[in-house]
This record gives sequence, C-alpha cells and structure tokens, in this order.
Amino acid sequence: MILSASGWRKVFAESGIESDATAKIGSENKALSFLAAQAFLEWLEARNETGRKPKASAAKKIVVATDTRPTGKEVAEYVLKALALGKAKAVYLGVAAAPEIMAFARGYDAFIYISASHNPIGHNGIKFGLDDGGVLNAAQNLEVRAIFERKLKEAGGAEEVIKRANAADSAVKAGKAKSAAFLKAVSKEKVAANKKAALAAYEKFSRLVSSGSEKAAAQKKFFDSLKAALMKSKTIVCADFNGSARCLCIDKKFFSSIGASFKAINDKAGKIVHEIIPEPENLVHAARFVEETAAQIAESENCRKAKSAAAASKAFKTPTIIGYMPDCDGDRGNIVYYSHKEGKAKILKAQEVFALSVLSELSFAALRQKALNKPSTAGKKARLAVAVNCPTSMRIEEIAAAFGAKVFRAEVGEANVVNLAREKRDAGFEVPILGEGSNGGTITYPASVRDPLNTVMALIKLLALKDAYKLWTSARGIPFKSGYTLDDILDSLPKYTTTGVSEKRAILKIKTSDHAVLKKNFQKVFEDSFKKDSEGLLKKYGIVSWKASLTNGTKEKLGAKDFSKSEKGGLKILFYEKNSKKPSSFIWMRGSGTEPVFRIMCDVKGNDTKKEKDLLAWETKMLAQADKIR
Repeated sequence: MILSASGWRKVFAESGIESDATAKIGSENKALSFLAAQAFLEWLEARNETGRKPKASAAKKIVVATDTRPTGKEVAEYVLKALALGKAKAVYLGVAAAPEIMAFARGYDAFIYISASHNPIGHNGIKFGLDDGGVLNAAQNLEVRAIFERKLKEAGGAEEVIKRANAADSAVKAGKAKSAAFLKAVSKEKVAANKKAALAAYEKFSRLVSSGSEKAAAQKKFFDSLKAALMKSKTIVCADFNGSARCLCIDKKFFSSIGASFKAINDKAGKIVHEIIPEPENLVHAARFVEETAAQIAESENCRKAKSAAAASKAFKTPTIIGYMPDCDGDRGNIVYYSHKEGKAKILKAQEVFALSVLSELSFAALRQKALNKPSTAGKKARLAVAVNCPTSMRIEEIAAAFGAKVFRAEVGEANVVNLAREKRDAGFEVPILGEGSNGGTITYPASVRDPLNTVMALIKLLALKDAYKLWTSARGIPFKSGYTLDDILDSLPKYTTTGVSEKRAILKIKTSDHAVLKKNFQKVFEDSFKKDSEGLLKKYGIVSWKASLTNGTKEKLGAKDFSKSEKGGLKILFYEKNSKKPSSFIWMRGSGTEPVFRIMCDVKGNDTKKEKDLLAWETKMLAQADKIR
C-alpha cells in the first residue's frame, strides 16, 4: 500500500490484478480498511493543536463516501465498522464525487473518502480530511501513518482483525449500541437523506466558488448576468461520465440553472465503459459526443444538405460546445470543445486546460480588485498569486505577469499545492486559483479539491462575461473582438511545448529504490554531459547555463547545489540562453507517490516539438546511466 498524503492506495481486488472488476477485496484488504479507519479516528480524537492533553468530547462526526469502483462497498463496510466500534458517528453517503463529500464535510469533524482517483479499476484507496474540505497535509498524514503501522504490528493477523470488526454487526441480537450505530449508518433511508443533504451543500458551495462571493445579493447579480449572456449565445455542456461518481452529482442541475444546455453519455453509476484516466487517449469518446451534438444542431438548423459538421458550421453559427470527462471520483475533468475554426472537436492538453482556468480566475480576481479601488469602495488590495505544482508549464508565469500575480511552486500532489496556497494566504496573498498544470487539475478558492464543474465554469465565464477577457487582451497588447471564441482565447495564450503526463515516454521504470541516490548519480552524469555538450544540444539550442530547483512538500529551493536533497520530491533543471534572465526550457523528474513509476517531462518555450523531444530524450538517457551506477 502506498501511503502518501494524496491517498493510501493499492490493488484492492481480491485477485491482486489491477484490471479485475470484482467487488471482492479479500480478508487482508478488509483488515487493512478497518485498521486504516481506526488509525485515523485515534489520531482525530487525540488531535490537539495547543499541545495540552485533549479533553473528552462528543463523538466525532465523520463523513464517509466511495467512488463507483466495484470494491468500494466492501472497503466502506469495514471503514464504517471501525467508526462504529470507535464510538464515532458515521455520516455515510454511499457513492459521491470527491468535491461533493469535501464540500459537505465542512459541516462535520472530518471525512474518509474511498477512491483511487484515476488508477485502474482494480485499485482502490482512502483519503483522510478535516472540516476545511481538504485532505491532510504531509505532516498530519505521517502521524496517521505511524498509528496505522503500529496497529498492523499489533493486529495478530487478518482473520483476527475481521473477527473484531464483525463485532459491529454480529451482536445485533444483544442490542448493543455499537452494532446499532453501524446498521443505522448503512440503512437505505439514512444514506438517501445524507446524500440529499450533501448534494444541496455542494450546490450551495459551488455557487459560492463560481461567483467568488459569500453574499447572496452578489451571487444573484453574478448568476443573473451570466444567465443573460448565455441566453444570447447558446452554450452546450457535454459530459462523458464513464460511470463515475459524477453520474449521481449536481452537474445537470447546476449547468441548466445558469442557462446552459446539458447532455451526458455513459451516465449510469458504476458502468465504467473505458479506461478511467481523463487523458487524450480516453477523451476521444467525449470528442465524438461533442461532434455528434454539433451535427445534430446542424441538422436541426435546416443544414441537412451539408456533407459534414465542418461544412454545416459554415452555414450557421455553431454554439459554444464544451465537453468533459471526469475520472472515477469526479474531481478531475479534462476538456474537449467544438472548434469553430476547424469545424471539429478538439481535445485540450492538460496544461492548456489549467492555463485557461488560471487566465479566467486571475482576470476575474483582477476585476474585483479594480472595483475595490473605486473611491466609494476603497480597500486594501492583496497581491494576487497562483500556487502550482513543480512541473506546471512556465506559461503560467507569463499569464500571471499580465495581472501582476506571483507564482509559487510546490511538489507534485494535490495536498502540497493546497497547503502552499494556505501558507501564501496567511502571508497576505490572494490566491484565487491553484492546481496541478501537469494533469489539468484546477482548484478554485475556496474549494480545496480539483473539480471539473469549476473548470468548465472558468471557461464559460471567460467566454460569456467579456470584461475579464478585455483585461487580458489589453495586458497582452492583443486586439479585442466582441465575437471571440475559445479558439481565439487559446491563440492568445503564451506558446509552450510540454510533455503530456500520460505519454509513454514520460513514464520510466527505475531500479534504484532510493531516489536521493538516483538523483545524486544523475547529477554526476548531467554535469559531465553539460560540460562536454556530449549530445550537442547546448550549441544547437543556444543553452548556456542552468539552475536546479528542488520541491519538497510546500517548499521550493531554486539554485540548489545538491540534487539528492530533493529525495522523493521533485527535481527540475531550468535552462537559460545567452543574455536571458528567464529560463527558456526545463526538464523535470519525480517518482510517483501513488503509482510504482518514475515520471519525467520537459517544457519548452514556443512551438518547438523537436527541442522538447531532444531534451526529454537526453534526460531519459542520463537517468538510464544514473540508474546503472551502483
């Protein structure tokens, strides 16, 4: 089991095969689920930030939910038994999307979410979080992990643990309160009531996130303006739910309420019809759906004589069509859209999705700050900032610069980015958006988790409410045209060429288990190769110098001298050209915290696929050499 702050994950299918769609998890995984929940509850009850001995308190109220993986139900059963025996009050939702449970949990003590996100169907896992709606930070996770490992040593074997766990329902005849608590938590009536309350809380929270205001009057004004704009220019949202937890979520109701049309495919919860990870190879289904929708509209607009959707789009104004596909827990959704320029659906790269979201939310934050500077509403203006993970493309720095915003970088991992944003807010920054550009994950404040609903809303706001986009075009010196499309916005973005996170060449198998040792060896190979220009790349691309950046948790160290200090964190080498104060490219590496793979990538300024391929191949070759050093 991988025990990272982003989630505790392993193959839970009883067979041990990651592609197995069985619902059975076997005795060992039942025991692990039970002990993991026990460890979290023990930590939660002992938690006391003042350092004094905790006082006795009421039973902890913990929200529990699963995504739609087949193994989720059995994992949840043993998690709920642990909470019942531990005298906690479980608020069980059944299947729920990650953003849904995390919004709902803000009214309780904590949450336990059972999911393996984008991993294959036989995987599963557990995320722990508190009442702020975010997962535990790295330090908190280590504390829970220590309790868990102690419990494993004391357990006495899987069958013994299961015997203890089953006390939650085996003593029903004796009328024990603990068993009654478990049975009540999983009753259909209670689960249905909890789910209804969670959806209501999530919808309310989503309106706050989208509008950027807690005030009812401000929210109404925002949504009235948005709806009016959308009624003038038709917008359609198309979702490929792929049997995910978002099948049972607020998506249709929410988008319909703002004046957009909504369509969905693969919308039966648990019926996962293709691979889970929302990367280009799986977004083809959403792209096909978007094109079919465009063709249907063309036909309805009396364009039946057109030979294709592309030809039809020339005969009339195709509306804005945005499609998305979430992963199994529904917290990540990358985007496809109908291109008016090309007359077909286009799949956005993860880095492009994140860049568009950042552009949208920074521009709206800048508009709000501009309003604060009016004489009648003068107030202190906090400096804008964005928190991102280390391998996010450098295009974010260029976008942020247009709004005078600062970019801060953390190690890969949603928990790291969320906690970095918290640190920067405490330091006086306004951080309206954060996330991981490398996977397209967008987190819009005050949310603490990625959410495709917020990603789609960022695009809709940028297209419908034009004043924000005017700020961007003005800052970039780009002519503004009133009838702009998503194609135009994409064309306005700084141009970069970046390795995709799911590409085969971005994933390596490394034999060296100690990544600090691997990076120490890599440094020797890299410095020698750079000095000799053994690949001829420095002269070819005008690279004259480099700097190393290390990311561990929420901390980044630029100009590091010892690569091994990054340990299991991220290592990035930034390359500079002659007379340039800003890097023109970088290579990056880090072992995954949730999968047994080693990830690499390259980011290059400009449309230069050859340079990106050459630098990534160089990195791959040097890592292979470093991996052989013993």
